[in-house]
Amino acid sequence: MVEAAQLFGCGGEMDWSSMFDARVVVFGCGNTLYGDDGMGPLAIKALQDRGDLGQEVACIDAGTSIRPLLFDLILSDKHPEQVIIIDTTTDDDIKPGEVREIDISRVDPKKISDFSMHQFPTTNLLKELQETTDIKLSIIVVRAAHIPEKMQEGLSPEVQKALDEVQTKVLQLVNSEVQKL
Repeated sequence: MVEAAQLFGCGGEMDWSSMFDARVVVFGCGNTLYGDDGMGPLAIKALQDRGDLGQEVACIDAGTSIRPLLFDLILSDKHPEQVIIIDTTTDDDIKPGEVREIDISRVDPKKISDFSMHQFPTTNLLKELQETTDIKLSIIVVRAAHIPEKMQEGLSPEVQKALDEVQTKVLQLVNSEVQKL
């Protein structure tokens, strides 16, 4: 449920509805209790700690609650101009720790209905968001080096190192959108 998500602005805690007031919303997806799967929420924490994204950007640790948040965006009359999603991937075409920006249209069609916690989530919702709104959608993924079968917190060295590159990519995307004022 939406209430389960930990929601933060890039300068402090905020109400989840702020995603409708911000020009740019950055969602970090994943579960910090399962190793590299927690990269998205940890990237949000790092962005929040920076404190330099400004008031026009909402940073939201979506945890594993991205689906209800995306439904809310699709159904809302008020949308951000840009949504950036940060997540972990297990795609074998990418080296562990490698950061990529991916296009939703290039995601494997069989993953549209894949609801595994360790696969790229909500592909069908992301396509719906892209096709039915004017929101610019950007997806940043990092290839996991290790996602444990049992709970184990902490990122692998490869994914920990990738956090700086993820932040840089988010800042570039945010700056390109905010400069359109």
